[in-house]
Amino acid sequence: WALHLKNVTMSLSGQYKCTFATFPYGTKAAKIQLIVKAEEERHYLKKVWLNETLEISCLEDMTSKNLSTYPLKWLVGENGRKQELVIKEPSCPAVYRNSSARYGQRVLLGFNNALKVFPSKITDDGRVFSCHVLYHPERVQKSSTTVRVFGK
Repeated sequence: WALHLKNVTMSLSGQYKCTFATFPYGTKAAKIQLIVKAEEERHYLKKVWLNETLEISCLEDMTSKNLSTYPLKWLVGENGRKQELVIKEPSCPAVYRNSSARYGQRVLLGFNNALKVFPSKITDDGRVFSCHVLYHPERVQKSSTTVRVFGK
């Protein structure tokens, strides 16, 4: 026997129990815990002048939500993998991951958890910066921004 669920949403998360009668052994039961994970990602393009401050909003279209109540992190795509730049836990100061010589002292977490990179460099062109906000242990909201750097 199998349970088939269609149009799965987070509201279907929970414990499911299957009970059936057998002969001659009696009633058998099995339980399963279903966790529906939701992950959303929005993609943006940001243009910046060379040597200017690059500022990228975290979850641009969700400014009404107070992001300070949720854990978040900023990452940058580099050499085919993502590298952490900043991690922010609620009610704690931001932790900067300065392992990258490329971004070391150029990164700052600004107002409303926006990422600030100063000065912008030509090597930032084409990089993808992403913000991950953990709303629930199984729910992450993401925004990715591809940067284009222009010279004057």
